[in-house]
Amino acid sequence: MGELVEYIARALVDNPDEVSVNEIEGSQSIIIELKVASDDMGKIIGKQGRIAKAIRTVVKAAAIKENKRVVVEIIQ
Repeated sequence: MGELVEYIARALVDNPDEVSVNEIEGSQSIIIELKVASDDMGKIIGKQGRIAKAIRTVVKAAAIKENKRVVVEIIQ
């Protein structure tokens, strides 16, 4: 799941080298922390949070196969 978030984030930002993904896996859920450069924060969140919501939707759909709950957190 982390690779998917990283791939999407690198495609969206101007500084793909500053994208970092930390994946914390529990028994029932996975927390994915996404960090990008402060200049690229708006590109990841999007207008009214639409891009962030789309990223979360795609990752949740991919996680259904593994029967896990996924939370994507965007960290400054």
